[in-house]
Amino acid sequence: MADAALRLQNLFEQLLGTPLSVRIRAWDGSEAGPPGAPALVVRNRRALRRLLFKPGELGLARAWVAGDLDIDGDLYTALESLAGLVWERGEDAPGLLASLRDPGARAAARGLVRLAGPPLPPAPPPEEIRRVRGHLHTRRTDRRAISHHYDVGNDFYELVLGPSMVYSCAYWNAPENEGGTLEDAQRDKLELVCRKLGLSPGQRLLDVGCGWGSLAIHAARGHDVRVVGVTLSQEQAAYARKRVAEEGLTDRVEIRVQDYRDVADGPYDAISSIGMAEHVGAEPYLRYAGDLFRLLRPGGRLLNHQIARRPQSDESAYTVDAFIDAYVFPDGELAPVGTTVTQLERAGFEVRDVESIREHYALTLRRWVASLESEWAAATRLVSPGRARVWRLYMAASALAFERNRIGVNQVLAVKTPESGRSGLPLRARTWN
Repeated sequence: MADAALRLQNLFEQLLGTPLSVRIRAWDGSEAGPPGAPALVVRNRRALRRLLFKPGELGLARAWVAGDLDIDGDLYTALESLAGLVWERGEDAPGLLASLRDPGARAAARGLVRLAGPPLPPAPPPEEIRRVRGHLHTRRTDRRAISHHYDVGNDFYELVLGPSMVYSCAYWNAPENEGGTLEDAQRDKLELVCRKLGLSPGQRLLDVGCGWGSLAIHAARGHDVRVVGVTLSQEQAAYARKRVAEEGLTDRVEIRVQDYRDVADGPYDAISSIGMAEHVGAEPYLRYAGDLFRLLRPGGRLLNHQIARRPQSDESAYTVDAFIDAYVFPDGELAPVGTTVTQLERAGFEVRDVESIREHYALTLRRWVASLESEWAAATRLVSPGRARVWRLYMAASALAFERNRIGVNQVLAVKTPESGRSGLPLRARTWN
């Protein structure tokens, strides 16, 4: 009798202590759970072994990336249901292992072991980063982490990001983007950054974490500035240099494979750091802010565009998301926006404006997910099925997190205000010159 789905439903509900709001479809063809709900497809027993050997998020992530688990139905609805059970149980909720103190949960765990079959730990999917010994956020480990995320093929990023090749939050004119496109919204974001920085002809701009060169090209072409863009990704740099040459901007834009800590040719009139500071890490962040402060001329502006997490009651208990750390942004860390502002001010900056554009990132991510899904066959050829699955899960889950205010993104404008106290900014906020 095909009953694996019903057995799984009962076991999971005993372990989690709450009814499942998704259906279960098992490898034997059986189904159980709420009618009409998205289905969690358990393709084989190996998925259960992954969960048993790595209970919690990492086990789920490995099963998803390997294709042992899948979703049939609306991905966003399914992720919201699963998030409440696994990822967002609250700071005070017991973890999955802690719940095993309950006799019923222990019995359920034993049932899961029997259902999983021979207890051999499956190897992690090849898309999972292999850790090396040593300190975090050295030049070597940062290069390795950046390469893991960005050096997966420019063709793949073109497919997901579209012609703009901007891998950060777009800036939408309306919540529903009536009549606009992702390219329009990304162009508007680039222009917003340039206006906040007050760029004028002949100035020098340092773009830290320049990606595929989109901001550097926009600033040079539209504001007649000279730009140095730095990245640790070889593939990004090659792509950006090609674009710069095609635009005829080689006399105004220089793309370097260089760590921001090694930039020594200041002062610059302005610095942009768009979606890069998440890679810096909490411990080195003050040095990051200090390095950028040192590279600016007096009166120069910094635009720091950075994802933020919600503060915790006990900040020492913060841990990096296991799936993100293993498959997406190795060694990346998020901080509350208040912490970021404090660190910038400790480095000497005067923070003049903080703009939250959280909802904009949710809209952006949904567009990227739609692009990936519409070109799924091409995406899996360009990278691997596992890598494409990483990106689909990461972007869809992130869209929901931004929509529900679980994480945010902020543009922080700061000035290296001189001793005279003249910041050079307009008296009225958001009147960008």
